[in-house]
Amino acid sequence: MRWTQTLLTTLREAPAEAEIASHQLLLRAGLARKLTSGLYTFLPLGLRALRKVEKIVREEMDRAGGLEILMPALQPPELWEKSGRITAAADVLFQVKDHQDRRWILGPTHEEVVTALVAGEVQSYRQLPRTLYQIQTKYRDEIRPRFGLMRAREFIMKDAYSFDADEESAKKSYAAMTQAYRKIFERVGLAALQVEADTGVMGGASSHEFCVVADIGEGELVTEEGGSYAAAIEKAEGKPAGRKEGAGAIEKFPTPGIRTIVDLEKKHGVVAQDQIKTLVFTNGKETALVLVRGDDEAQEAKVSKVLGAGYRAAVDAEIKAAMGASPGSLGAVASTLEGKKVTVVADLGLKGQKGMATGANDNGFHFKRVEVERDLKIDQWADVRTVREGDLSAGGKKLKVSRGIEVGHAFLLGTKYSDALEAKFLDPQGKQQPAVMGCYGIGVTRTLQAVIEVHQDKDGIQWPAAVSPYTVMLVTLDLADAAVKKAAEEVIASMEKAGIDYLWDDRDERPGVKFKDADLLGFPWRVTIGAKSVAKGGVEVKCRQNGAMEMVPASDVGNWVQNKLTV
Repeated sequence: MRWTQTLLTTLREAPAEAEIASHQLLLRAGLARKLTSGLYTFLPLGLRALRKVEKIVREEMDRAGGLEILMPALQPPELWEKSGRITAAADVLFQVKDHQDRRWILGPTHEEVVTALVAGEVQSYRQLPRTLYQIQTKYRDEIRPRFGLMRAREFIMKDAYSFDADEESAKKSYAAMTQAYRKIFERVGLAALQVEADTGVMGGASSHEFCVVADIGEGELVTEEGGSYAAAIEKAEGKPAGRKEGAGAIEKFPTPGIRTIVDLEKKHGVVAQDQIKTLVFTNGKETALVLVRGDDEAQEAKVSKVLGAGYRAAVDAEIKAAMGASPGSLGAVASTLEGKKVTVVADLGLKGQKGMATGANDNGFHFKRVEVERDLKIDQWADVRTVREGDLSAGGKKLKVSRGIEVGHAFLLGTKYSDALEAKFLDPQGKQQPAVMGCYGIGVTRTLQAVIEVHQDKDGIQWPAAVSPYTVMLVTLDLADAAVKKAAEEVIASMEKAGIDYLWDDRDERPGVKFKDADLLGFPWRVTIGAKSVAKGGVEVKCRQNGAMEMVPASDVGNWVQNKLTV
């Protein structure tokens, strides 16, 4: 392909709204253009790279036994009402009306649709297991689209759904899909970690995210130094460092004007680690206290899982009504909770802690020398804290907290959707059973930008060969020179014979401009044909990744590149 015959305009400077490097390069390299907030048009180069990612995804999904289908993007809301997600996912749903005033949902995902499909197609255990997948445009009403393709309103996703006769078989399907995911990300050039994750609104027994470590990642992930443990911050478990020991009877003491953990530390010298933080939640009818160490934060996802749906942080008036005191003076000392209808959940990190300080449920007063298991009213122990850098894993190794880009997610759903949408089959005994499901998503457009985020330098993109728009950038200098023209023809013929895709920069531009653009676009190899190199009997081949330069005979360039690709 000639540069002058395609639609490609590079930018010297990135648009102001592009906050991160990969978004800047996406625009500067002419891969995509913004239509409006969260909506992008893929230009020829960007689409070529996207199609290569899709090709890899298809190959690995097919290899793992997936069957490709294509479902409608427009979905009837009745299916979402049956699953219960019409309310749970309301914030992200695009809903439209037709000329008959009937509502429709623009699909953000397809669990409901595929389950309804299988309910009509599968009647017997002999038809199971089956895994169906599609690569399709999805729509989510993001409140704040940002970072280009990382968080867009319209995006391309590969979503797959497994249906099995029992849990054992479902786990095998899940393992096959997660193995396929590891292979996909390896092939596109991403070192994606498989981490334990919260199931969220999707539901199910378990889930894993596939995350690429990157400073710009919107999520946090926790890994074990020198170990195999990895989990999303919402799911991660760790033991806090340090343990408070103390002796003596619990004692109430005055703390006028104290409202926060920091206040108690500054005015009374009680460090945060030696305090108990008391958080109040309500569902409108019942009140729950969640206790964590003063230097810890409660993890919202963990709290929600323990307390159940419908609980939220209580406001000051609700706290005063339930506790008889205001924030800053709250606690769970048993004697202060008499007559109060509250459930107390304590974080596991408080077990065994002594000599602690906590609110007395009396404004302007706290207790000191508190022994957690002696003095507090605790109804349930649970892991509800957010893991921090330096915590210890179950195996005693230090934990590291990093930011990561989520590029894939897998859920072992169980029968949540098959029960709701009646996707049932007859077992060997002739009894109806709900199919056991799994679902698996890869953000294809997000993966493409993640590749750019990971593979770049100060000059531009450094594409892995498997997903680069073209393998070779062909740069010709002095094209009016007959020897240069002949060498260019030989190079092109050799590459076409070897099946190497290339973009020929045939513009009438200065060499410096061409070389800058070649680095910006970042194809794996740049082949430069000029009068000087031709006079030496070859052409210059430069590796974008490491800058290595080599002289190669014009007629042998195709074979040379092909050999590099197969190494």
